[in-house]
Amino acid sequence: MMYLAPVAGILALLFAFVLVRRVTAMEVGNEKMQEICKNIHDGAMAFLKRQYKTLIIFVVLVAIIIFAIGMMTEGEGSMDPMTAVAFVIGAFCSILAGNIGMRIATKANARTANAAWKSGLNKALNCAFSGGAVMGMSVVGLGLLGLGVTCILFDANADIIAGFGFGASSVALFGRVGGGIYTKAADVGADLVGKVEAGIPEDDPRNPATIADTVGDNVGDVAGMGSDLYESYVGSIISAITLGASFGITNGILAPLMVAAIGIVASIIGCFFVNVKEGGNPQAGLNKGQWGSTILAIIGTFVVCQFLLKDGFTIGDSTYTGFGVFLASVAGLLVGSLIGVVTEYYTSGDYKPVQKIAASCETGTATNIISGVATGMLSTGIPIVLVCIGILVAYYFAGLYGIAMAAVGMLSTTGMVVAVDAYGPISDNAGGIAEMAELPHEVRKITDGLDAVGNTTAAIGKGFAIASAGLTALALFTSYAEAVELSLVNMLDPMVIVGLFIGGMLPFLFCALTMNSVGKAAQQMVMEVRRQFKEIPGIMEGTGKPDYARCVDISCSAALHEMILPAVMAVVVPLAVGLILGPECLAGVLCGTLVTGFLLAIFLSNSGGAWDNAKKYIEEGHHGGKGSPCHAAAVNGDTVGDPFKDTSGPSLNILIKLMTIIALVFAPLF
Repeated sequence: MMYLAPVAGILALLFAFVLVRRVTAMEVGNEKMQEICKNIHDGAMAFLKRQYKTLIIFVVLVAIIIFAIGMMTEGEGSMDPMTAVAFVIGAFCSILAGNIGMRIATKANARTANAAWKSGLNKALNCAFSGGAVMGMSVVGLGLLGLGVTCILFDANADIIAGFGFGASSVALFGRVGGGIYTKAADVGADLVGKVEAGIPEDDPRNPATIADTVGDNVGDVAGMGSDLYESYVGSIISAITLGASFGITNGILAPLMVAAIGIVASIIGCFFVNVKEGGNPQAGLNKGQWGSTILAIIGTFVVCQFLLKDGFTIGDSTYTGFGVFLASVAGLLVGSLIGVVTEYYTSGDYKPVQKIAASCETGTATNIISGVATGMLSTGIPIVLVCIGILVAYYFAGLYGIAMAAVGMLSTTGMVVAVDAYGPISDNAGGIAEMAELPHEVRKITDGLDAVGNTTAAIGKGFAIASAGLTALALFTSYAEAVELSLVNMLDPMVIVGLFIGGMLPFLFCALTMNSVGKAAQQMVMEVRRQFKEIPGIMEGTGKPDYARCVDISCSAALHEMILPAVMAVVVPLAVGLILGPECLAGVLCGTLVTGFLLAIFLSNSGGAWDNAKKYIEEGHHGGKGSPCHAAAVNGDTVGDPFKDTSGPSLNILIKLMTIIALVFAPLF
């Protein structure tokens, strides 16, 4: 049955190939649309190419170090040199998934705009969703194919398989941090100079930063989100495999792989449910796909758990059943879905929190900032309670193994989650292309409707990503504790207390580094856009052509330069603490990072999302509409929120998982 995991991965990739053919068979549009589409595609691929050059050097160096450590150590405290091979496979699969998803997303945008122009809402929705589904199927397909092959090659050796997760985490960190810096440097520059100073609309072709901004949507929200959930996806499975092996559970290694395989089938079937009638609500069409895949995944998980774990298992003095593991898995799935609903409440313009932020703009930028920060802080309460309930339910029914399986259950429909999330930036790009190509107003109305739903799905996706990161990190921490034989973490031990303080501080330091990086890059972008407005004649009149390539290059260079320090910190700190201060202190570091990182991630992402939609709420005509003092205050708030929701907040997901997987991989040395 182990071979069914890579087979399911291949099935997902075959479905992705079908979707690629479907999207590329659609017409791109007129000559202007083709030119814009090519500029976006070339800019995105240029960034990936330069990022991968840096990343490959990192991957090769780390693989050599792991292999050398494995060759030099023997017996107790040794690391298997084959961990380096698993590390490279994990990194390669993550790189390939991001590359495939980015390529098709940058081809689907103009086709979505053209579909809206020539065929209407349903055709445009199908094009955008199909483009996003390629990313989703690539993530789960390559994740399960790579992990399944690694399990087969190394006989499901949990110590070696952890290296696969380390490779995935490394790529995810570069993708999230680098992509987040890129997209927000462009977005801030485009908004501050274009909207506030020049008073021109969003996505106006006269703005030199528009192409960089649309490229950034793909770099940050397609490749970045994909790598984030890819890492959570494989990390949760690895944690369950590790604990299944550690506790000697019969079929405990096989169960998470089969639940993930069932999730792939459920996600593929769910894709066929996505459609909408002309004049209908695209959100309803996407919801049909999500709930369809969720229900199918629950049914499949029940069958897997009852079949593979029918004899039950014992952990310590407690005995658990296959049905208990099923309940733990469903608890994780429901917690992820409910956190998405809570995130929508705090970030959608349809509800009071965002409307209150919009109203606060009546008295200026300062009150807008205060209201947005408070909303983000309030939004941490319910998700934390939900996660706590999920942990308690999972532990009650299946012990520590149940916590890992809850993470697997939550992420079983990752293919559909990523598809719906990646649909958002494709729709956003489609609207930008419609604006830049000066298509009829009716087209922009359709793409704006798709984009509005995309903003909601993006917020829900971020909530899901944060929840899955927290649960995955907790499961990996449990695996680490088993690996270093920590039966408890003594809160009275000074080394543990020191670790807690260090770990609690790290997310704040990490956020400071990433926010400063966005600030530096955005300053360069603002100066460049101002320079072009002054020095290139005829831009505002439409007779002069902006230098889009220069703005793309600024974002690209800044992102690659600024992502290095946060990435190095995330890797070096757990290694240094584990080797110098010991496994107990490192356990404290991981606990501290998990708690503050999880809370900060929710706060930052929801504050940023709420500011963004408060701006859009005003642009719909409330509180004076576009061009009013309220709108100017809302744009400033949205600009502050940009690095919150698209750089620092999402990057924390990677930080808490990467530090934990590093602790697990290098546990034999500690």
